[in-house]
Amino acid sequence: MAPPLTTRALCAAARLGVPRSPRSAPATAPRGASPLPAAGSGARQELPPPPPPPPWGAERDPPPAVDFGDTREAFRSKSSAELLRGLVVLGLCAVGPLVEHNRELLRLCQRVLGRALFERLMKMTFYGQFVAGEDQEAIRPLIRRNRAFGVGAVLDYSVEEDLSAEEAERQELESCTSAAEKEMGGAEQREKQYRAHPGFGDRRGGVISARTYFYADEAKCDQHMETFLRCIDASSGSSEDGFSAIKLTALGRPQFLLQFSEVLVKWRRFFHQMAAEQGQAGRAALEMRLEAEKLREALANLGIATKAETQRWFTGENVGISGTVDLLDWNSLIDSRTKLSKLLLVPNMQTGQLEPLLSRFTEEEDLQMKRMLQRMDVLAKRATEAGVRLMVDAEQSYFQPAISRLTLEMQRRFNRDRAIIFNTYQCYLKEAYDNVTVDVELSRREGWHFGTKLVRGAYMDQERERAAQIGYEDPINPTYEKTNEMYHRCLDYILEEIKHSRKANVMVASHNEDTVKFTLRRMMELGIHPSEKKVYFGQLLGMCDQITFPLGQAGFPVYKYVPYGPVQEVLPYLSRRAQENRGFMERANRERDLLWREVKRRLLASTFFSSNH
Repeated sequence: MAPPLTTRALCAAARLGVPRSPRSAPATAPRGASPLPAAGSGARQELPPPPPPPPWGAERDPPPAVDFGDTREAFRSKSSAELLRGLVVLGLCAVGPLVEHNRELLRLCQRVLGRALFERLMKMTFYGQFVAGEDQEAIRPLIRRNRAFGVGAVLDYSVEEDLSAEEAERQELESCTSAAEKEMGGAEQREKQYRAHPGFGDRRGGVISARTYFYADEAKCDQHMETFLRCIDASSGSSEDGFSAIKLTALGRPQFLLQFSEVLVKWRRFFHQMAAEQGQAGRAALEMRLEAEKLREALANLGIATKAETQRWFTGENVGISGTVDLLDWNSLIDSRTKLSKLLLVPNMQTGQLEPLLSRFTEEEDLQMKRMLQRMDVLAKRATEAGVRLMVDAEQSYFQPAISRLTLEMQRRFNRDRAIIFNTYQCYLKEAYDNVTVDVELSRREGWHFGTKLVRGAYMDQERERAAQIGYEDPINPTYEKTNEMYHRCLDYILEEIKHSRKANVMVASHNEDTVKFTLRRMMELGIHPSEKKVYFGQLLGMCDQITFPLGQAGFPVYKYVPYGPVQEVLPYLSRRAQENRGFMERANRERDLLWREVKRRLLASTFFSSNH
C-alpha cells in the first residue's frame, strides 16, 4: 500500500515539479476595501493603479450601436435555405412529445431509412443546425464564414459513448469508490454529497446542455486527451484567437475529484466556523479575518498542530503585520511548503475530534491520480504553444471544488503573461460570488491574469433532486431570478476588476439578451472598449444568431461554441440540443419570430433566392 495522499501532494502533483513563481504584491488593493495582506508576502504594498485607457471618443471611436432586432444584420451570414432550416428545427424543438421521445424517434428513423439516408436527413436538419461537421477539415468553411462576420469559435469535439443507464451507473459507482472502501467499507463515513449513490450514477439524468464522460480505464482517458489535443490543434489551425473546451472528468478517475473536493470544502468550512466563533458570521468570504493567536489556540486544542508549529505557519511570510488570517492565507496552507502531513485529517467542530478524510491509496490509484494531473499539464502546454485559450468546463457541484482548484493551479503556472487557462463559474450556485471574488483576489495578489467563463449552469434539476433525495443542503439558488442576480453580480465584479487592473478576462456565455445588454452598458460606463479583448461573448452554434452576429459585426469579441464529430457519434449531443431548445422555445418565441421576419423581408425585397441579402 502507498502512504496516505495529502491535499498538499495533490496540488504538488498538479504542478508536476514546475516551481511556482513567488507571490508578489498586486498593483492595487481590492475595490472598496482596505488593503489585505498578501499571502506569503507580508503586508500588501499599495502601488499606483495603471493609467486608465482613453475614453471612448478620444483616441478610440466607440463601437457601433448593437441592434438585436435588426434581422438583416443578424442573419446576413445565413442563406435562405438555412433560415428555413432554422425555422423547421426550432419549431420541432417546441413540440413536447417529439422532444420527449426524440431518442426513440431517431432510432426508428434510422431503421426505416437506413444509415446513409438517415445521415443525409440529419445533415439537412438537426445536425446541420447544431453541428459544424464531421472532422477538422469539414468544419473549416463554417469557421471561415463566421470569422468573416466577426464571430470566432470555441471548438468542442462532441462525441459521446451511447451507454445504457445501467452501464453508466455501474461505471460511475465503480470509479468513484476507492479500493480500500471496496475492501473494508467506510464510504458511508464520507459526507453524503461527496460519495457515489445508486440512482444517481448516470450523471446524464436531468442534464440537457453538457456532455458527460464516464471512467472506463486509463487507456480511455488517454484517448480523450488525444481528442482534446487534436481539438486544440484544429482551433489553432482555423483561427488566430480561438478557444478549446475540455472536461476534467474525461481525464481521470472521478474518485480523486470527489475526495479532493471534500478536502477543500471541509477545510473551508472549518475556516467559516472559526470565523463565526470570532463573531464574523454572515460576512462575505474575503471580509472574514481570523485573529492568528486565537486560531493557533483552536488548532492546538483540536490536536492538529502544536502552538510552536502554528507559530511558524502564521508569522512572517504567511501572515501580514495585521496579525490576522484571511481565507486566502488559510487556503495557502493546504499546499504551502510547510509540512502539513496532518491535512489528511479534518477537524470536526462539533465533536472536537480529528476525523480521517482520505483513505489510503493503492499504488495503482496513486498512479491514476498522477496520470490525470499529467494529462492536464500536457493539454495546458499544448494550448500555450498553439496560442489557443483552454476553457475548463464546470461540472457537478460535488466535483467542482477540485476542478476549480486544479484549474487554478494551471492558471498560476500558465497565465503569467496572458490568460490562457479559463475557469468556469456556475452562477446558479449559492457560493458563486464568494468563489469568484476569492479567486480574483488571489490572481491580484500573485500577479497573474484571471480568465473565466460565466454560465448560469447545466445541472440544476439533477443537483436539486440529488440533494433532496440523499439529504444535504441544496447548493442551487432558490429561483431563476436569484440566479440572474448572482450572474450579474459576479459579472459586474469582474468588469470592475478589468477596469481596475486590465489583467482579468471574462466570457459572458449567455443566450439571455438582457444579460448581454447589461454587459454592453457596463462596458461603456467603465470605459472597457471591445478592442481590448477583455470581455468576450459566447453562444451555442445554431442558437441565438440574433445576438451573436450583431455583436461580431459591431466589433465585440464573440464566439460560437462549435461542436463537431461524426453523425452517429454526436446523436446524444443532438438529443440534448433538442431538449434545451424545447425549454428555450417555451420561454420565448423571439428567435423564431425574427427568422420569420427575415424570410418575409427577403421575399418582399425579391432577394430570397439571391446571394446578396
